[in-house]
Amino acid sequence: MKRFVQLFQAVDATTSTNEKVRALRDYFTEVAPADAAWALYLLLGKPRRRLVTSRVLRQTYLTISGLPDWLFRDCYAHVGDAAEVIALLLQTTSLDRQPQAAKPLHHWLETIIPQVNAVDTEADRQALIVSWWSALAPFEVFVLNKILTGAFRFGASSKLVIRGLSQACKVPEAVLAHRLMGDFEPTVAFFQQLTSTAATEHPPSQPYPFFLAAPLEVDRFQQDQGNRLDHWLVEWKWDGIRAQVIKRADQVFIWSRGEDLVTPQFPELVEAFQPFPNGSVLDGEILCWREDRPLSFNHLQKRLGRKRVTQKLMADSPVHFVAYDLLEAAGNDMRPHPLCDRKQTLATLLNSQPDTAPIHLSQALAPDDFQTLQSLRQQARDHGAEGLVLKALDSPYLVGRKRGYWWKYKVDPMTLDAVLIYAQAGSGKRANLFTDYTFALWHGDELVPFAKAYSGLNNAEIERLDKWIRRHTQDRFGPVRAVEPTHVFEIAFEGIAKSKRHKSGISVRFPRILRWRRDKPISEADTVQAAHTLWHQYGG
Repeated sequence: MKRFVQLFQAVDATTSTNEKVRALRDYFTEVAPADAAWALYLLLGKPRRRLVTSRVLRQTYLTISGLPDWLFRDCYAHVGDAAEVIALLLQTTSLDRQPQAAKPLHHWLETIIPQVNAVDTEADRQALIVSWWSALAPFEVFVLNKILTGAFRFGASSKLVIRGLSQACKVPEAVLAHRLMGDFEPTVAFFQQLTSTAATEHPPSQPYPFFLAAPLEVDRFQQDQGNRLDHWLVEWKWDGIRAQVIKRADQVFIWSRGEDLVTPQFPELVEAFQPFPNGSVLDGEILCWREDRPLSFNHLQKRLGRKRVTQKLMADSPVHFVAYDLLEAAGNDMRPHPLCDRKQTLATLLNSQPDTAPIHLSQALAPDDFQTLQSLRQQARDHGAEGLVLKALDSPYLVGRKRGYWWKYKVDPMTLDAVLIYAQAGSGKRANLFTDYTFALWHGDELVPFAKAYSGLNNAEIERLDKWIRRHTQDRFGPVRAVEPTHVFEIAFEGIAKSKRHKSGISVRFPRILRWRRDKPISEADTVQAAHTLWHQYGG
């Protein structure tokens, strides 16, 4: 555990990418495979069940310290993280310290921590947690608390973790990224197979790392490419779930871009892909679709996270798979081949199937020049799309977001001018500032909440607004403050749908603050009717 905490501190203490990778490389070089496997599991944010709630940790600390609850809550308001608050407070708390020989990370995760599930009473659970706190240094307590609550986060991206591991084991990053797709058991056997320089056999369900498009830099693209688009494939950018469909060993597997196995949620796609030959892997988009156009993302949302999909749900929210790419054909890795060749093989594969009703090949658009491309982009919402994707015809299928090969050219977001009515303090580094806001639209003479947003303002604007909120609070509801309706903000969002759960009758996707409209009085803010008009135009 001690060496893992040292790695956490080393990465947390620097903003240098090279220093972060160096710390990761050194860690994976030094520790035993049993520790390295568990460290990798934690660093990559793999799903780990919450063993103890933050409430239990808080109550445990209050029991041994005698600190009043209101004072703990006040400390939390300044720090924004219960795990960190406890680690800090323990430094000044009278505790029977019981230093012990350092235990390796795998021993903590496989033997010590699981004991919390074996105790019978709350008192025994608290005693066990206190015994751990007594044996650890303050920062080790912080890391332990984060692991216990299932909230462990690391100050380096998965890409950097893989880069550090690659430098330690001399296996290429792309190979490691592929081997790490999906979930895994953090065992010595797995880690040794992962870091082997020899070719390894993958389980049938294992997907490939996704290749992602970068936001188009319009001026630079035009400067580099001129006005012609001969070497580019242009497609609609759909607003669904990016997914890989795998047919291997007579089974169909469907993986989301978030590395979740979502096969049970789309039984009609499983049925449609069952006749495909083994060794086929398609990359595409899952959408709810009716007749010749996609339905809103709200329909797809009803399918997500379900263990069982009913016939009624399939009828109300029918899904479609738009095939973008072919990553594997007849068991052969197609990713190094140019996109134009992969597309041709994909078309041949689809045409060879007797029935592909819920599957179709992504439509290739053919703008002659950049001006036509821009015109197509403006028409995207009319087709139910959120923009365009441009792909170099000679591009291989790479890993992650590699600039220069694939670009996304999204439409401008939808916007409404709304009034700030509620504010709440943030968490973590923003725990001392009001950064989470609720905005409202006019419904007659009443302001009705319609969206929450917490991004879009710069630091100076956040600090200015925070000071104003503290001076103009009208009421308090726990951590939420109702403020004087004074300020108008332009709120941007990507999608809009009807909602019975919201008083406004609508919900929006990915709301964020576009700008602070200091030039507008609240009487000129938008109305709920304006939101419903947007829904009829783009979300219905």
